[in-house]
Formats: sequence, C-alpha cells, structure tokens
Amino acid sequence: MRAGLVDRAGRIIDIKVASTPPSPEAVLGGLVELLAEVLENSESPVEGIGIGAAGLVDVRAGVVRYAPNLSYRDVPIVDVVSRKFGVATTLDNDATCAGYAEFRIGSGQGAEDMIMVTLGTGIGGGFIFGGHLYRGSQGFAAEIGHMVIDPSGPRCGCGQVGCWERLASGTALGEMAREAAALPGGARILAAADGQLERVRGESVMRAADEGDPVAKNLIEELGRNVGVGLANLANILDPERFVVGGGLIRLGEALLAPARAELLEKIEGAGYRPEVEVVAAELGDDAGVIGAALMVSSAL
Repeated sequence: MRAGLVDRAGRIIDIKVASTPPSPEAVLGGLVELLAEVLENSESPVEGIGIGAAGLVDVRAGVVRYAPNLSYRDVPIVDVVSRKFGVATTLDNDATCAGYAEFRIGSGQGAEDMIMVTLGTGIGGGFIFGGHLYRGSQGFAAEIGHMVIDPSGPRCGCGQVGCWERLASGTALGEMAREAAALPGGARILAAADGQLERVRGESVMRAADEGDPVAKNLIEELGRNVGVGLANLANILDPERFVVGGGLIRLGEALLAPARAELLEKIEGAGYRPEVEVVAAELGDDAGVIGAALMVSSAL
C-alpha cells in the first residue's frame, strides 16, 4: 500500500509505503493508519483523498465489489475513509488511476486515445478515449487482464482459464522461472534465488538476465510476446493510438517491450495499411496510482 501527499499539479510532497495485509478488514485498518501518517505531515489542510484499488470498483458507490487476487468482496472503502477524515473522498480502479496520471503528466500526454497496461502481480488497465476516462456502464471497464487468450491455458484467480494475466504478468514470469530453474539449463536463475526453487520469482529472472543468462533472456522474450498478443487484441477492438505500459515488469524495459511490439505488429489486423500503434514505457513508476488518484479527487472538488 502506498499513500502520498500530492499537490494539484501532481507533484508528490510526501509518500509512505506499507505491506498489504492479508484480509480486507486488516487492509482497511492499515489504509486508515497509512493515511493518518501522511496527513500528520501536511503543513496545510488536505482538500480531498483519492484512492485507487485493485479489482471491480463501483465508482458511484465507493465500493470495491470484487478483486480476484485479493479477498475483497463489497468493501465500502469511501464510507470508511470519509467518515474517519471528514474530507471529500473518491475511489477508482488502481490501474485506471495510473492511466489517468500518465495521460495528464506522463507518457500519455498528447494522446487522445490511450490504453494504460499495468504489468505486475496481475494485469490492470485504464482507458482514455477522446481525451476522457472511460469506465463502462458499471465502472468495471478495462479489466484487461481477464481477457482470455488461451482457452486451454492455466486457471486464473478469477476462476476462468487462460486469462492474459496468467500468461503475461509478474506472476506468470515467476511460474515460468520456477519451471526453467528446475531444469539443468536454469542453474543461473536458481542461483539468483539463493539456490532455493520455492524462492524463484520474476526478480530472479531479471537478475539472471542482467548477468547475461540466455535462458532468462528467452523467458523475458516469451513473456514479451505474450504481452504483445493481448495488445493486438486490444488494438483490434479499440484502436488506440498509444499503449502506455507500466507496473513492476516495466523495469525489464526494451527486453520486454521489443518482443511485445513485434508480436503486436504480427497479430494486428492490416498491419501494413494502418498507422503503427505506439507502445511506450510509463514515466511515473510506482507512484502513478497515487498521483492519478490525487488528480482525480482534485478534479472532482
């Protein structure tokens, strides 16, 4: 969890980070404590609190309805926070918040039609169409990680099989890495996890790739191609001018983005007869969600 004091221009004045507790009740309590810590450091009254949360967010009700990778079910975050602190409070999907921040002050500037893709534990998204946020009829739009790209693929936390995030997220990279590390050629990936197979994660692949390990580099390229398949599906349906890719995996840089672009070009309809869709790295890093949530509540005041 991350909480920041942000001005109206999107500049972070102060930020605090805490581990996410395992239960919704503990998350709410931890969120309130983290906000209180940030508010104590403010030299002037805070005008509003914007919150970004994973999962299906009912923006109008201020409730997280469902989050497949967490145990959230109908959590009334806005009611709890607004009662506690007595200021205007808004809630939106975390990736939508990140996308809004990138659109306003990051890599999305100048694009009227942009899709934010966050690659982390899962895959989240945010849609900007015609220069405006698009949330769908219920506010649940851009759950792009649960687009099925392999009907015979692995089961996802949402209950479906073959979701994009099961094949192209940080979690997917960790699973690919453990499979590779168990084989003779995966010795360097295993070494990056101190020789303990159960500790192999996506970070192990990154470290091994930095050391020149070809197995690790191949895994990242495979992951990039899986990312590109999803981008092509989104491009065929929604026709954005730009994808902004963020989340923890963007640390892989062009090692991830280059194969993603190549796969997008291969899979998109009429590749030689349409302008190329831009695929760029996000600029705002881990703070994008915090900044976007703050800019959203600022625009609502």
